[in-house]
Amino acid sequence: MGTPVSTSSALWVASLASFLTPFMGSSLNVALPAIGTEFSLSAVLLSWIPTADLLASSMLLVPMGRLADIIGRRRVFLYGIALYTLSSGLCALAPSAGFLIAMRAVQGVSAALMFGISIAILTSVFPPQERGKALGINSAAVYVGLSLGPFIGGIMTSQWGWRSLFWANVPLGILMITLVLTRMRTEWTESRGARFDIPGSILYSISLVALMYGFSELPGIAGAVLVTGGVAGLALFIRFERRTASPVLDINLFLQNRVFALSNLSAFVNYSATFAVTFLLSLYLAYIRGHTPQEAGTVLVIQPIMMAVCSPFAGRLSDRVEPRIIASTGMGVIVAGLIALAFLTTTTPLWYIIAALGLLGIGFGMFSSPNTNAVMSSVERSVYGVAAGTLATMRMTGQTISIGIAMLIFALVVGTVQITPEYHAGFLRSLSIAFAVFAALCTVGVFSSLARGRVR
Repeated sequence: MGTPVSTSSALWVASLASFLTPFMGSSLNVALPAIGTEFSLSAVLLSWIPTADLLASSMLLVPMGRLADIIGRRRVFLYGIALYTLSSGLCALAPSAGFLIAMRAVQGVSAALMFGISIAILTSVFPPQERGKALGINSAAVYVGLSLGPFIGGIMTSQWGWRSLFWANVPLGILMITLVLTRMRTEWTESRGARFDIPGSILYSISLVALMYGFSELPGIAGAVLVTGGVAGLALFIRFERRTASPVLDINLFLQNRVFALSNLSAFVNYSATFAVTFLLSLYLAYIRGHTPQEAGTVLVIQPIMMAVCSPFAGRLSDRVEPRIIASTGMGVIVAGLIALAFLTTTTPLWYIIAALGLLGIGFGMFSSPNTNAVMSSVERSVYGVAAGTLATMRMTGQTISIGIAMLIFALVVGTVQITPEYHAGFLRSLSIAFAVFAALCTVGVFSSLARGRVR
């Protein structure tokens, strides 16, 4: 196990890691119009720049969480940071849209190696009575990344071009590697000696990719075939995992642990209903309102700022109050914000958009860290990596589904075209439909969150 690591060192390292990925994603959102212009991309193809990262992360989060439980969470975590740093540099050098999308997929692999495992490391270090506070601070780091991303990303894109966003992540990655090597020397391997389920991991990854990629291809025939195949593959995976001696994902965690199952379901619904908001609003502010990336980033920063402010308080409160109460209230606030965004027009005042984003930020800040606390407090230490990976998979899968819903609505309403003035009316109809669908999804999430039961 090595020399025990201090809780402060673990919190610093994990929080910086949790800052990196959302900072990259949110800063890139405001740069998408500039990337689309340089490579002449349609809105649907442009969406693959964030989706490639999410898809690669989703397929590997659970297998890598299990691998980390077996061979060491610190080791896998360090590999992830190194790969993230390398792929960031390669993204900055991208000569084409295809190469950029491929390197974004590699960034997704690195996120699977570090993002969920950082939660497992914090859960390993902090005692239950302080866990909510630590997870709240870690969530705040995520939201600070989301907050700074649009603002700094807008400035950098306007001043130095979108490639500067990727270059900025290289020194941050090097700093992270240095901190892990010098400040976090403890290793955690509660499942040392267990067999890694390679067949189950492959079946899980292929099935999940088929499902998620197929969803993005709907309503086409290929999309329907892939979705059907993905669902069938996941059903086969569940059957296989229930019979194997050392499963990559213990299905009993869902069948016999109500808190774990419904907390993960709530996370999936929440991210499915919220992730595409920034993507959609960045396009709205650029194409409909004519704002520069810097101006759009200044508006979009409101939501993650409110998340960062609320999350530590919500996490600390969840150490004393049942997490489901705080998380469910947060989901209700999110519903109100999504309903407000469903009424956007070409002349909607900026204060109205900012107020709606503020509601979303408050709601999400109230939901995230208490929900994470509920998940991690409901399982044994030997499966912390799997639990964190499962929760992160719900997040990533939900994010991909969210983008998929938005792109499906675009495809049905305006087609696979660039957003030029003649398509603005159809684009606004797509926005209204998307936000209404997201509000309905999040309403379902309120009830699944309330139904999870007591953690303590």
